[in-house]
Amino acid sequence: MTDLSIMELSELKQGYDPIASRSWSLNSKTYIDPRFVDIEKAAIFHKSWQFACHIEKLREPGQYITIDVGGYSIIVLRDSGNGLRAFYNVCKHRGHELLNGEGRKRLIVCPYHAWSYTLEGNLKVARLTEDVENFDKERICLTPVQVEEFCSLVFVNLDPAAESLSKQSGNLSNEIESYAPDLANLTFAHRLTYKIQANWKTVIDNFLECYHCPIAHQDFVSLVDMDSYQITTHNIYSSHMAKAGLATNSAYGVDNASVTDHAVWFLWPNITLMRYPGRGNFMVWKIMPAGPEETWEEFDFFLETDTPNQAEVEAIKYIDEVLQVEDIGLVESVQRGMRTPAFKQGRYVINKRNSGMREHAVHHFHGLILGAFEQYCKFPGN
Repeated sequence: MTDLSIMELSELKQGYDPIASRSWSLNSKTYIDPRFVDIEKAAIFHKSWQFACHIEKLREPGQYITIDVGGYSIIVLRDSGNGLRAFYNVCKHRGHELLNGEGRKRLIVCPYHAWSYTLEGNLKVARLTEDVENFDKERICLTPVQVEEFCSLVFVNLDPAAESLSKQSGNLSNEIESYAPDLANLTFAHRLTYKIQANWKTVIDNFLECYHCPIAHQDFVSLVDMDSYQITTHNIYSSHMAKAGLATNSAYGVDNASVTDHAVWFLWPNITLMRYPGRGNFMVWKIMPAGPEETWEEFDFFLETDTPNQAEVEAIKYIDEVLQVEDIGLVESVQRGMRTPAFKQGRYVINKRNSGMREHAVHHFHGLILGAFEQYCKFPGN
């Protein structure tokens, strides 16, 4: 495990202040030093709630998916009693991975030596073990992982001591349900994926403010009413709310839209949840580190039907071919700037309103990063 000393943490915290208007931003070292890939896995990704799937993938007993969480393969499934469970995707015999992808099983059977486990994670069959001394099948089971259904979305957390997502996130579930009451009935319709040459935090920093929007996103600022754009920070999330623009926009058509609000949430540490103007919709955006200066993104669209209609095709095309192209260009340029000796830290632009035109949510995110580093320094083995 890569260490982070108290002295180094103190250096990283220099310039950062809990009051955003007098604070400097996160030290550029955390964006370019390869050591922070492992530090952030241990301090952040192995301690936080990570998105697994929409509940539609796990409605029936035996349905399962496998996901990567901070470099570990995890199984998430619906057990025979209709409960949600998650396990490390590791056979207790020789460590082989048990399942791949997604599907439905009555038993979990290891493809290496056919050790078989129930959907509750208990060992059911271990071939040719009759003569193995002190072999107690009842004591062998898969290692569990915390799992939670939250607003019809499934999340997992590798930290067995972590508080529930519902408790950590305060009022977030009420906000989501008020803006997206149909979320449980939406279905997966499309996925966009990107490989970006920038640190994952650079990507999130960019997402968390719209100070750059009038400069870099001319079509987007016609889609929403920028005067109504408000960003509010909470414990482990921030909400980004705006009304749809009143004039004809140049992003995509929203005529006869049933959804007229732009409602977006950032959920610590790497998930964004979105509801855009249009037909009933919800989007989940996973931002995952792929290296010290590389990020992998998955952008899932959940719609009223599994095939986007013409307006939704236009919206997806706009996000893919315009908005993402603009943002990727921005964050890759920032990352190149981070590598130079000319940049170490910057100031946050702050004004008195919780406007999208200020950078208080970036400051909030950086505070969560430093808080996670501090906990890691105090309890590195936990």
